[in-house]
Amino acid sequence: MPVHAGMSHMGIEMAKRDYYEVLGVAKNASEEEIKKAYRKIAMANHPDTHPNDKDAEERFKEASEAYEVLSDKTKRQNYDQFGFAGVDGAAGGYSNVYRDFSDLFSGSGFGGFGDIFDSFFGGGSRSRSSSPNVVRGASLQYTATVSFKDAIFGTKVDVSYTHDDACETCHGTGGSGMKTCPTCHGSGQVARGSGFFQMATTCPTCHGSGQVIENPCSTCHGTGLRKKSEKLSVTIPCGTEDGTRLVLRGKGNAGPNGGPAGDLLVSVHVLDDRYFVRDGRNVFLQVPISFTQAALGCEIEVPLVEGGKVRVSVPAGIQSGKSLRLKNRGVPAFRGSVDDRGDMYLTLVVETPKHLGLKARGLMKELAQVLGEDASPSPIPFER
Repeated sequence: MPVHAGMSHMGIEMAKRDYYEVLGVAKNASEEEIKKAYRKIAMANHPDTHPNDKDAEERFKEASEAYEVLSDKTKRQNYDQFGFAGVDGAAGGYSNVYRDFSDLFSGSGFGGFGDIFDSFFGGGSRSRSSSPNVVRGASLQYTATVSFKDAIFGTKVDVSYTHDDACETCHGTGGSGMKTCPTCHGSGQVARGSGFFQMATTCPTCHGSGQVIENPCSTCHGTGLRKKSEKLSVTIPCGTEDGTRLVLRGKGNAGPNGGPAGDLLVSVHVLDDRYFVRDGRNVFLQVPISFTQAALGCEIEVPLVEGGKVRVSVPAGIQSGKSLRLKNRGVPAFRGSVDDRGDMYLTLVVETPKHLGLKARGLMKELAQVLGEDASPSPIPFER
């Protein structure tokens, strides 16, 4: 079976296609012709229109590599003279692709062009950031546990945690005498790998800031940060459900080099109630009644989720499992008014006496004779 150039057979990678062939242009093509040809291929194979299409992804990468070389006069001259050997490893940064085409894809119906290249090639030009040394602080997680009732009607909880704060000695600067990082040369990233397949990772020396401090602060040792214990009073809104996440902006870790602070993410865990069950804005409660109460009808007192009791009329002849609706006795909307609530559903469970005295047993037999007993009852459909 013949193997074509640019394909693989039995794990052996064959030679790459000529860059002019990839873009479908002549060797004397102008810069504008090269740009138009690349944009056409990139648009036709954009990941947003070809999700999970490996062939389209390879065509997208191949065209990007070709454009990176042919759009640069020096790289193109080296390629024309020496072929791939003249540009080996030169296409790893994709700065020309970022420079020339990020604006062409914006507003075209596709996603962020820079984000696509970040996912494929490990990041683009560092110059896209106006402040490469300012990094936002990390967000923190905290779990607050509240009772069933407090989650429904709202409460306040105290949250105690430790986070990074700006150093008081250097005011978060980390020291004085900033200089360009010698490892990443100010980009904040270093490349791993070789040739076309390279991945950018955070610089281990400057931790992505692009700069290092010549005279670090003696208190924070150049980090610009210190640990701080803090206690906050957090409002749990009415109608909060289990798993709700509240975001406290700027209450997370401070960013290095004076960067903005991250957030504090408070996850609310709601404890189960022994008797009440919640479903959205409604609550459910089961209460037992006797055989005679169900048959004759009665009035009973049942507890409410907010506390206290309410008197409920039970109609005569009610069947076990039947529910009664108590309007506006449920849960208010999240962050809504406590006066506008869902409903409470009261399920009645008719209990059969387990132990009967002689008199009660005689009365039950007499009642059975009066009512009549069906020794061959017909099944009841589940719909009923």
